[in-house]
Amino acid sequence: MIDELVRSAPVALLVSLPIAGLGALVVLRLRRRSLTATMVALVLVPLLAALAGVVAVSGFMYTPQLAGTVAVCLVVATVTVPAGMLLGRAVGHEAMWLSEARAAERRSEEARRRLVAGMSHDLRSPLAGIAGMTDAVLDGVVRDPVEVRDYLARVRRETVRMTAMVEDLFEVSRATSGTLDLARGPVALAEAASDAVGALAGAAREAGVDVRADDPERWPTVLGSDPDLTRVLRNVLANAVRHTPPGGVVRLSACAADGVARLHIDDACGGIPGDDLPRLFEIGYRGAAARTPTAESGAGLGLAIAHGLMQAQGGEIGITNHGPGCRVELVLPLAPAGATAPVR
Repeated sequence: MIDELVRSAPVALLVSLPIAGLGALVVLRLRRRSLTATMVALVLVPLLAALAGVVAVSGFMYTPQLAGTVAVCLVVATVTVPAGMLLGRAVGHEAMWLSEARAAERRSEEARRRLVAGMSHDLRSPLAGIAGMTDAVLDGVVRDPVEVRDYLARVRRETVRMTAMVEDLFEVSRATSGTLDLARGPVALAEAASDAVGALAGAAREAGVDVRADDPERWPTVLGSDPDLTRVLRNVLANAVRHTPPGGVVRLSACAADGVARLHIDDACGGIPGDDLPRLFEIGYRGAAARTPTAESGAGLGLAIAHGLMQAQGGEIGITNHGPGCRVELVLPLAPAGATAPVR
């Protein structure tokens, strides 16, 4: 027995080692292309090397032992090759999922850094103004009652602005938590839009922008959350009014088909650069045209809040360039037949 092993070992090594080495090179090349092919190669290479070694030891002649070895290798390959394919696919899917998760985490971290930087800048300016105006009043630099009243009014405006920014931070945290579960029910789309338009009537009038709704009496009833849908519409309309030039029109229209309602908000902003379109719903993203915020600009949270709230309602939101500006499309499922929205 030992003598046979000693005689067979050099021949087996001479034949099996090159095959195993070549197989290792093949595995290394496949590793960057396909995990499934790599796992199959890892299974087949040892079997082929062992089979080649047995054939070489047998003197390349048919023997009962050779037939038995071939049969065993075939049985093992029949079991291990499919198992290797399944394992390779599972590992590939997991690797892809991990890669996507890391990419999403990097995007989220970048969005958080951008949000913190933007909010720090936006809060620092009004705080500095408030501190300067209050010091001027307290130190007696400003004493005239009219000037004091003007200073206090400006402090009030900046305070309201910062309060709105803090509320937006709370809303974006709520909307993007991934665990938001909204109570949904029938919502009259026209009434929700009317509330949003009414809330922005003053701002639209000051901006010289006309907000119109096409045939609101024909708009459908949808399945959603009334206050959250109104918040979405308010955010979208505020964005449309802010970027529409004086004399422009913001138009709302709605239709129903295939079990869903589609609400379109068209503005006259002049269009959005193609590079900005995919990023408009990112937290804190305001685009190249809004890198220097003004007193009227937002913190880049309105569309992110709208996106999160629409998803929580089982709906969708998208933005495309359309006509003289861009179009925001809200998609929500229709309310069941016969369902009526509660009277406000």
